Amino acid sequence: MITGHGGNKKKLAEKLGCAVEEIIDMSSNLNPLGPPETIEPFICENVMRIRSLPEPDAASMRNGFARFHGIDENRVIAGNGTTWFIYTLPFALCSKKVLIAGPTYSDYQDACRMYHIDVEHCLAKAENSFLQDVDEISRMAERVDTVFICNPDNPTGVLMLRDKIEYLLKKHQNTLFVIDESYLPFVENAEDISLVSETGYENLIVLSSMSKIYRIPGLRTGFLSGEPKIVEKIMSYYQPWSLNALAQAVIEHIFDHPEAIEPFFRKTRLYVKAERQRFMESIEEVKGIELFDSSTCFILARLKEGLTSGQFCEKIGRHRILIRDCSNFYGLSDQYVRFSLKKRDTNDHLSSLIRQVMEND
Repeated sequence: MITGHGGNKKKLAEKLGCAVEEIIDMSSNLNPLGPPETIEPFICENVMRIRSLPEPDAASMRNGFARFHGIDENRVIAGNGTTWFIYTLPFALCSKKVLIAGPTYSDYQDACRMYHIDVEHCLAKAENSFLQDVDEISRMAERVDTVFICNPDNPTGVLMLRDKIEYLLKKHQNTLFVIDESYLPFVENAEDISLVSETGYENLIVLSSMSKIYRIPGLRTGFLSGEPKIVEKIMSYYQPWSLNALAQAVIEHIFDHPEAIEPFFRKTRLYVKAERQRFMESIEEVKGIELFDSSTCFILARLKEGLTSGQFCEKIGRHRILIRDCSNFYGLSDQYVRFSLKKRDTNDHLSSLIRQVMEND
């Protein structure tokens, strides 16, 4: 049974005796504005594509991504979400010892455990606002062959600047760095931070998700980019028809209209920045809960002693709102929860509930 993720709306609905549709999911980190307006009509108009086999290697989808980012198509693989890559990479790269910069997404560790690969963690601390110590990562990178960095990080929302990652890439040229940029499209000036188009490092692999920014997680789409030699090595483990026909068609549609991508990103970033600021200011004076600065669409919070994340989630859940209990993130405890921003009235409703819970506890 898979239990390491959030977003179990069905379980909460069953507990409350209500319809799944009545649950507001603030545990999953998705674009609060929803997918672009053209996506769902496009799916309806193209549903007949499921009657035929898709391209076995999703070449058209891959080429669209490469074209948009200005890189050669032999530097890109299209995958069934970034999760497929995360679980394939440790095996395909023949990793022996892996370093994970955390606290972070649990699947990096779970993927290594699947192949009995040794893992070390470089854990950022709450007292440092969860900023990564690049010098410590560098020291630990000396004794591993692969490093996973989520940038910006999930669940902390902390961003590592490009120059710090490039410092690591240059200093440890015999170590592979997997940089997961799944949440980077939510960040201002993301294009200046992203390493997707960087061709100067043979030890760099970048993961890019379409699920979060486009709010299409059910389609399971993502990309890996890197040096052609690395791409070729990973492709030897690629299964034909890994991406369904409808998923491929939607992503091709997005990249066939590049003029719509930048305005969509800009609108999302402005909205997320404004709502994040409003939400944090609304909780600022509430005693017993501390919010950490975030660069993306979700916010990590620490609860006062005596109130556990499970208890807090249960209290909020009574109001049909699902938030993320972060107690199962390695390096965090049962004092931590995470909120994913939604529409303004929903965010205001949650902040009001948080004040109620903390004042009555």
